[in-house]
Amino acid sequence: MDKARYDKGMAMRRRVVGDDYVDRSIANTSDFDRKFQDMLNEFAWGTVWSDEDLKPRDRSLLNLGMIACLGRMAEFELHFRGALRNGLTPTELGAALRQIAVYCGFPAALEAHRVAKKVLAETKS
Repeated sequence: MDKARYDKGMAMRRRVVGDDYVDRSIANTSDFDRKFQDMLNEFAWGTVWSDEDLKPRDRSLLNLGMIACLGRMAEFELHFRGALRNGLTPTELGAALRQIAVYCGFPAALEAHRVAKKVLAETKS
C-alpha cells in the first residue's frame, strides 16, 4: 500500500462524505473487508478523487449520474450529501436530476428525487 496516497485519500474521503460517515465505516471494518477499505481509500479516494484534473464538485456531478443510473440509492444519498458539501446548490442538483431523467430514465430520476428531497429536508433542520 502507498501510505501517502492512502492518507491523501482518507483526507479527501473525509472532506466529501464527512468525518461521521468515515468514522463509522472504519469502526465497522473487520478482517474480512479491511483490504477492501484500504483499496477504497487508496485508489478511489487517493488516486481518482484526489486527482486535480477535475474539481470535487465536478466529480460529485459525475458520480450522481452514474450512481443514479446504477440504481444504488444508498450510495446516491451519500454522494448527494457530498455534492452539497462540495458546493453544489439545490438548483444545480435539481438540474442534474432532470438530466438523469433524460439519460437514465424517469424511474431512476424518481428514486433519486426521493433521496434528494429527504437529504435537503434534513439539511434544513
